[in-house]
Amino acid sequence: MELPFKELKVIELAGVLAGPSAGLFFTELGATVIKIENPKTNGDVTRSWKLKKEDPKEATSAYFWSVNAGKELLSLDITRSADLAQLYELVKTADVVITNYKKGDDVKLKVDDATLRKLNPGLIYASINGFGADSPRTAYDLILQAESGFMYMNGEANSMPVKLPVALIDLLAGHQLKEAILIALLQKYKTGKGACVSVSLFNSALASLANQATNWLIAGHLPEATGSLHPNIAPYGELFTTRDKHYVTFAIGSNKQFQSLCEVLHYQALAIEPKFSSNQNRVKNRNELYKLLDTHISKLNFSDLQEACMANDIPMGKIRNLKEVFELPEAKAMLNAFQYNGRKLESVKSIAFEFHENATY
Repeated sequence: MELPFKELKVIELAGVLAGPSAGLFFTELGATVIKIENPKTNGDVTRSWKLKKEDPKEATSAYFWSVNAGKELLSLDITRSADLAQLYELVKTADVVITNYKKGDDVKLKVDDATLRKLNPGLIYASINGFGADSPRTAYDLILQAESGFMYMNGEANSMPVKLPVALIDLLAGHQLKEAILIALLQKYKTGKGACVSVSLFNSALASLANQATNWLIAGHLPEATGSLHPNIAPYGELFTTRDKHYVTFAIGSNKQFQSLCEVLHYQALAIEPKFSSNQNRVKNRNELYKLLDTHISKLNFSDLQEACMANDIPMGKIRNLKEVFELPEAKAMLNAFQYNGRKLESVKSIAFEFHENATY
């Protein structure tokens, strides 16, 4: 695929994860993305977010490279008039500016929408905030996971609330911002006019609650922490151990899939048992169902179970650590190799879609 944004110029005034993830999207599609970093803070704060095992002398962390590979990195202290003037010159020929300032900081630093669009009326000014443009609250992903219900629902039954292991709300907000920028670009191609678009982390989180939101809003069911279990489907999310000690899980979304699973386990009678013959009954009796399935699954080796499930179109997954994940051929194809200061590094591509230009129908 020819890179569609190779003529696009993006200025990134955002830090941490949400805004930079949107910048990474355009980088991977050919845009020139110039990331502005403040030398007084040693650049993006994530440069310092290092694991215990990382070299303290390195200028960047593994975390930093999750969303910054391929960008042009430019150090500017925009509180200095000369550096601000340099930024303004870049803005005059830019297509998009991405920011994530707290309320009022953009005006104080003279990089707000009104100021920059006077320099470049066709500019698309895209901003991310925490709880809305009028809120002064400092917003980190953890706080949003807490405030939006994700942490309350996450974890095992009777456990303390648990944060998701990636900054999911940041990433969801980044996706929302990308969509807004793409729509603004489409409008610009039609009208020639720039735009100001914004998204809050809180609204992005709410927009992603999906069935858990309607379980409450429509069914009056208050979602609680149930580990990996799905509140509407069973078996779905229970963990089973094979004979050779591999953890597996199933996403059985239909009666047909449940019948196929029972056949693979040589336990056809279970599929016609009234307590388990419909999904709703399986949800009601999922604890008893789990014990019965676990007894049979524990007698099979993982490779045999996987082969049988693949042959019978049964959704089953092995619980893999990241070492195992990146040994998979499909995962290797998602790696992005790059160099920085002579080091060979790898990150994961942010773009998962493909264009099939030579497809025939």
